Amino acid sequence: MKRKGVGFSLPVTAVMLVIGYIYFSTVFTFIDRWFSLTSSPGIANAAVFTALALMCVYNYTVAVFRDPGWVPLNYMPDVEDPESPVHEIKRKGGDLRYCQKCSHFKPPRAHHCRVCKRCVLRMDHHCIWINNCVGHTNYKVFFVFVVYAVTACVYSLVLLVGSLTVEPQDEEEEMGSYLRTIYVISAFLLIPLSIALGVLLGWHIYLILQNKTTIEYHEGVRAMWLAEKGGQVYKHPYDIGAYENLTLILGPNILSWLWPTSRHIGSGLRFRTAFDSIPVSSQTKP
Repeated sequence: MKRKGVGFSLPVTAVMLVIGYIYFSTVFTFIDRWFSLTSSPGIANAAVFTALALMCVYNYTVAVFRDPGWVPLNYMPDVEDPESPVHEIKRKGGDLRYCQKCSHFKPPRAHHCRVCKRCVLRMDHHCIWINNCVGHTNYKVFFVFVVYAVTACVYSLVLLVGSLTVEPQDEEEEMGSYLRTIYVISAFLLIPLSIALGVLLGWHIYLILQNKTTIEYHEGVRAMWLAEKGGQVYKHPYDIGAYENLTLILGPNILSWLWPTSRHIGSGLRFRTAFDSIPVSSQTKP
């Protein structure tokens, strides 16, 4: 589902400019200097990097424009439903979670975003770099974008270093100042981006294997502390095993894990838990 009312965003514009700069500097400077774009290795590397860049742009665009998942206005939790053994309640009072700002009950794992001014299904966080929440329907495509972005940054960095091993030709010596500027800017972008995106990727791999959101991780830290204080053991209710957690987020077909498919994600109003045995088929859309 496409978002409504998407306007100009400076961070999104900056991201697209960075992607464009890295692409053109990598293909027309690093690959051309190292292999030459007229050679077979040069053409092959340019084709691979172009494919990575296209996947980055496509997944990023989908993450920006896809609605993260909204709560139906008529949503009402069924506390007597035997297939939903877990019902999230408020910390104080023990009542079912109700959003006063949106005037409706909150489904499991849903939270209100102060920036978007609405409740988001399975909300992970609000990301300024996509000018959107990362939630139920766009979490996978956000994750896939990060995977391709990390791969592209590391690949570009390798090509940058490799191209520096080539002896400059006469015409390149005349363009020395211009090339130095490209290399300095590229290194200034690629090194911190590779580190930051690599850390972000590692973090979300950890979350996916645990079937947690960023919000649930922080809530779990407090829940674990309270459980230990009461002499109990806390277990995240949505953790159903590493492989099952992976398939719930990325899909049952391993060949589609790095493709922005979302037919497997279900409605976002009910999720499998460690306390039930709801089959995977019942969680997906027909």
